[in-house]
Amino acid sequence: MKRRTGTAAQESSEAWNGRTGRAARESSGAPRRRTGTAPQESPETRNRRTGTAAREPLGVRQGSRRASAFLARRSLATHRRAWAAVVVATGAAAALIGAFAFVIGSLLVAAPPVQRYAGADAVVAADQKVSYTAKPWGSEPRTTTAYLPERARLDRSVLAAVVGADGVAKAVADDSVPVSMGDGQAAVGRSWPSAVLTRYELAEGRAPRDATEVVLDGSLAAGGTAPDERVVLRADGTARTYTVSGIARTGLGGDAPPTVFFTEPRLAALAGHPGRIDAIGVVAEPGVSPNALRDAIGAVLPERSGVPGSDRGVRVLTGAERGEAEHVDALGGRGDQLALLGSIGGTVLMVALLVIASTLSQAIHQRAGELALLRAVGASPRQLRSAIGREAGRVSAAAALLGGIGAVPLGLAMRSLLTTETLPLPVPWWLPPAAALTGGLLVALLARPVAMLAARSITRLRPAAALGAATADEPSGPGRFRTVAGVVLAFAGISSAGVATTQSGQAAGAAASGAAMSLVIAVALLGPPVSRIALGVLGRPLRRVGGVSGFLAERAASAHTRRLATAFTPIVLVVAFVCVQLASGPTMERASGHQASAALRADLVATGGGAGLPAGAARAVREAPGVTAATGVLRSTVVLADRQAGEPVLTRLPVLGVEARGLSGTLDPRVTAGDLDRLTGRDAVAVGADRAKSLDVGPGDQVALRLGDGTRVEPRVVAVFEHELGLGEFLFPREALAGHVSAARDQVVLIRTEAGTGTGTGTGAGSGADPAAAVRQALAPYGGGVTVRAATGDDVAIAPPVSDGDNALIVIGVGVIGGFALLAVVSTLALITIGRRGEFRLLRMVGTGRRQLRRMLVLETGLVTFAGLVIGTAVAAVPLTAFAVSLAGTAPYLPPTHYGVIAGAVALAAAAGTLIPGAAAGGRFVLGRRAG
Repeated sequence: MKRRTGTAAQESSEAWNGRTGRAARESSGAPRRRTGTAPQESPETRNRRTGTAAREPLGVRQGSRRASAFLARRSLATHRRAWAAVVVATGAAAALIGAFAFVIGSLLVAAPPVQRYAGADAVVAADQKVSYTAKPWGSEPRTTTAYLPERARLDRSVLAAVVGADGVAKAVADDSVPVSMGDGQAAVGRSWPSAVLTRYELAEGRAPRDATEVVLDGSLAAGGTAPDERVVLRADGTARTYTVSGIARTGLGGDAPPTVFFTEPRLAALAGHPGRIDAIGVVAEPGVSPNALRDAIGAVLPERSGVPGSDRGVRVLTGAERGEAEHVDALGGRGDQLALLGSIGGTVLMVALLVIASTLSQAIHQRAGELALLRAVGASPRQLRSAIGREAGRVSAAAALLGGIGAVPLGLAMRSLLTTETLPLPVPWWLPPAAALTGGLLVALLARPVAMLAARSITRLRPAAALGAATADEPSGPGRFRTVAGVVLAFAGISSAGVATTQSGQAAGAAASGAAMSLVIAVALLGPPVSRIALGVLGRPLRRVGGVSGFLAERAASAHTRRLATAFTPIVLVVAFVCVQLASGPTMERASGHQASAALRADLVATGGGAGLPAGAARAVREAPGVTAATGVLRSTVVLADRQAGEPVLTRLPVLGVEARGLSGTLDPRVTAGDLDRLTGRDAVAVGADRAKSLDVGPGDQVALRLGDGTRVEPRVVAVFEHELGLGEFLFPREALAGHVSAARDQVVLIRTEAGTGTGTGTGAGSGADPAAAVRQALAPYGGGVTVRAATGDDVAIAPPVSDGDNALIVIGVGVIGGFALLAVVSTLALITIGRRGEFRLLRMVGTGRRQLRRMLVLETGLVTFAGLVIGTAVAAVPLTAFAVSLAGTAPYLPPTHYGVIAGAVALAAAAGTLIPGAAAGGRFVLGRRAG
């Protein structure tokens, strides 16, 4: 059976000459010669090449185009297996880029849902954004903004102004408090007048008339509760019994949270912030449009919210904007997700470019001999470039189509991981085609220039020189430009890692990420020298272990160091990227957990479920028998204005609010300066050692901060402590935060008992009673939902266990991008193996046995896998060490099982990319019985 392999250049040149006649001679400007002497370039040819003469005749140009098109068609048919591997890799790159465009586009148009204010035509609320302006080095002043994590409130006097605006039929003050039912179920407490804002209507009974009556919504009354029955509720303080005066229902169904309605005076007392309100819901008069209502209310509103200490402006929200008043931190979370996805997206783009360039360059490089032969028999540089461009264009078009189709389901899957109840991600009609077009168009635009650039070294040769290049050995060096660029990037990566050790927070993370990407690209550019180093270390053991097959594997790798570098570069990429992504979180969690556990001195902890515990719970626990100390812990967030590399930055920092009384018995932050006993009042703060150093403050100095609701404060530093990674960078008195959080409820109460050991509950001294039982008895008046258990470091850790949002980003960063990188490993190795068909046939013809050849492939796969794992681990270790040292002060940590999964996945991908195509590369002649 006639074999087609290896004859593409000969068949193409014969057919090309037959179809175009003198096209080659006319385009080269001289008659074709059969000797090895280089033809003299005529003046006409020189002029055409340099562009100083008139354009070629139309017939010549048309013949050249037909020749290029013919070469492209024949080459695509001859090298269809190699191009198939390129289509897979570039198509996956297009799908990944399109999927990220899909998710980012969905996030950009996402908005909090309108539920609570579905019946309101407009909502008046304080502005939830803060800004900071600073002048970077050598630049104009710049302003950055951030969303506040806690609700900024309005002065109640604003309500009177809104009521008097034109077109307003009703304006209602809206507050809310967390409520716990008798069985521990969490609910929201609101005033009955605000029920109109959610379109609640009485289904049974009547409205509450005094502080002892409530109205339940349908979900809370589903158990059979009826008007005039009694229910136990805990809103502020101990649980109380209320009379159900009515049952209300709304058309929102299951979208509305469980709600308890109090009288307006009772709710104001429970809210605990007299003179301030959360928001104002407005119902318009019939016929008043939202825009007209907005303008009318805006005309009577003050510029500021009127709350003492706050400089918040006042906003009028209509339409979809009303959801921003319900979920105050939803847009802040969206901003954080966009920043992280943007960072990951930049990495995705770099990875995709690297994969596309690597696979296309390898596909062209494997045909260097064929291209050189075509150049030697008279093909002009323009014809060869055109033919290669046509091939790459057709391949990239197929890849773009497949990638664009795959981008939509992949984007939908990523969207499902990121969407939440407070911020559902929409899918407008234009988003899927736009995302698919983005990924496909980017790949299609990149493929042609990359392919033509890869063939530049062959197409620019003279015909005589090309004839020698057709049989020349593979160049062993990367070239001067690649060497210089690789050295510069390696130096930049190491320098960036060094800078990360001197930074903190986001600056350190950004520097470490930049170091990882720079080092990966440096390895790709300096592949041949790195390959020679790897062979110098692994070559001798490979020969000893493998015998004849090991000798063949070592010699094949030594003769083709560029090919070896191309083989292990995607492995280095996947190992380095996945290790950095997987190790960053565990490193921080481990260090934070160790510090939190070291700081914890309590042996019991009390929690109050979703509604939390009021401040009186800690006081009640202190009176329990066997309890020596009890500390309520209130969580909040502050905003710090700072500069990083001269740029203005607003950083949201989680903080803890505690009581100084008995704090030493439950928590030990390890104070290095000052005294925590002075952590009282509204004008005190304790600062972590690293943050104090960066701010250049100590005991007695003041720190400018914004509390969670935007209030400007300048508390005085009373202590500096070491355990900031576990407890946060600032510790506040509870009373300083209580008036500036959405709900002043303790998340936990830390408890130290007489017999406490820090790891268990023990028993009370002398009395023989169980301290946990005594604490439960003390908390019994606070109703159901209160639990008492052994304390752990997670109860006080400022960075609690990984959230669902963090898990989603980990899945996207590791699962999606890591899967793409593994697919690139398979495609690249398959492309390389397919290009070695002639080599395998020659080995079989000279007597290499089937088992020897198979073993050679296995050993080569092991060499590539091991080298890629070692180099990738080394590349990841540099930025990870910088990141861990700068932020955690420890060595990086990656669970051994995670690294085992990485190594196993890489080994499977390498085996699939080498052994399967190797078995099929030459059919029976390669791995079957030797012919002849």
